[in-house]
Amino acid sequence: MPGQFEAIPGGGAAVALDEVEISIIRSLAVQLLELIGPGPAEDATGDPLAELFAEGPSEPPTDPVLQRLLPDAYGGPGSEKADEGELRAYSAEFRRFTENDLRAKKRDDALVVIRSLDSMTAAGDGGAVLKLSAEESRHWLGALNDLRLAIGARLDVIDEEDTDLLYQLPESDARKPMVMAYLWLGGLQETLVSTLLV
Repeated sequence: MPGQFEAIPGGGAAVALDEVEISIIRSLAVQLLELIGPGPAEDATGDPLAELFAEGPSEPPTDPVLQRLLPDAYGGPGSEKADEGELRAYSAEFRRFTENDLRAKKRDDALVVIRSLDSMTAAGDGGAVLKLSAEESRHWLGALNDLRLAIGARLDVIDEEDTDLLYQLPESDARKPMVMAYLWLGGLQETLVSTLLV
């Protein structure tokens, strides 16, 4: 079980984590929360209906990590024949009505990770087995995916070839710790997916 999720009865998953692993995942999840930003509650009117139809930003974020986490809905490969201005307008319209919800989902996923790790630490389980319900497992899967996307954006990973090149980096490369985290989170994500398919 060390380093990989395993299915448990009831549709959940379990993984053995030591104190260092807990600290790394928690730190990355907190950084992800800071990057995504606070929810719209600061500007909330108190009217649930108005909040439901609140419009988000129409421009893509400037940070490369946020661009990866909150991509444009239109454009990319296969869209060479489409008018660029038209694609930008469609993307802006789509972003305006979906980005707030997408950010909220990413915040919720990261918070579930942080809270489950904090509950392990509070229980004195410095290095122990983390057991997740099926619902918590889905939140963890979303957060692990977001963390890998964020690190991948910082490492300029675009495709499988880029990932293969990461294995060839010398130990002296300053990116090596980030690469190790990227690959380790990928292993966790892969084993968590397999538990959800059981």
